[in-house]
Amino acid sequence: MKIPQSLSRCFLLLWFCPLFLDGCHGTPKASVEFTKIPLSAVGGLDNFDTIEGRVIGVRPEQRIVLYAKSGGRWWIQPFARDPLFTKIQGDSKWKSVTHLGEEYAALLVEPSYSPPQITELLPAAGGAVAAVAVVKGQTADPSSPPKMLHFGGYDWLVRDLLSYRGGSMNSFEPSNAWTDENGALHLRVTKRRDGWSCAEVRLSRSLGYGTYLFVVRDISHLEPSAVLTLFTWDGMVGTDENRQELDIEMSRWGVPNNENAQYVVQPYYIPTNIVRFNAPAGVLTHAFRWEPGQVTFTTYLGAQVTGQAHPLNQHVFTAHVPAAGGEVARINLYVFGWGKVPLQREDEIVIEAFRYYP
Repeated sequence: MKIPQSLSRCFLLLWFCPLFLDGCHGTPKASVEFTKIPLSAVGGLDNFDTIEGRVIGVRPEQRIVLYAKSGGRWWIQPFARDPLFTKIQGDSKWKSVTHLGEEYAALLVEPSYSPPQITELLPAAGGAVAAVAVVKGQTADPSSPPKMLHFGGYDWLVRDLLSYRGGSMNSFEPSNAWTDENGALHLRVTKRRDGWSCAEVRLSRSLGYGTYLFVVRDISHLEPSAVLTLFTWDGMVGTDENRQELDIEMSRWGVPNNENAQYVVQPYYIPTNIVRFNAPAGVLTHAFRWEPGQVTFTTYLGAQVTGQAHPLNQHVFTAHVPAAGGEVARINLYVFGWGKVPLQREDEIVIEAFRYYP
């Protein structure tokens, strides 16, 4: 008996069905794929990037769990705290931020799944884990090295990655930092389609104990949710409370009638580790003298590159002062994302000079 051609096609489809569908009920086998992969880099709390992908065969209640591999271990992303899951959008796409690592993993899981925060081995697909995808980080383009600026007699690297600043994620663009014909450093916050783009530079080497001095042009135009920070920080070791961090911060932290400047020894939540004051309009010189067990913060009127003038404001800290280690000096201009008065316009700050005295 000759089988009709249309019936033959039906048999053929039924025969292939188990290869592509989950039990031939019309649901594709679950899988995860990446559409944007961050660079491969040594992990650290200071460097983030976006990671994106999509899911095939997802059910509405399922979620994504992300990991980055560094130092032979997988670390949950973006943070080891709730929420640990990345939501899948209605078009089956997902997007998040991640610390950099050598490899990246995305797990499609059930709501009941409890992911480990750190693990040497990823779970295999099965049970509450519907699918697992692993990919190596992108290789950096050797023809596009990081942007470097020469300022104040030193080389400074310009940030080009996302970073967590002031309790929220900030995007940084190399084009927002440059030096002019007089050698002054300019930092800008600019408006992008998806938010604000900020600026940060850091020294290419650690200087350790000594006097760090910054001459800053007028900051009186800064909006309440803009933040200028002159600080030391080690992004590779320690904890959030112990990163050799010393800060001179200029911001009203989103509240218009707040004082606009502060000296900080971390951790900031200890009341005696922070001193707030009002910095007047005009050129100011901010400095800190860092010694074992003590740091002296000072602000002067005008450009005082020798630090010998009468101080406008000064405070000495002798508690919780970090020991010098792998920290480097940094300067950034970013947006405080939790302010009562959100940022409204682009802005620019000029650092006229930097000096270091051992």
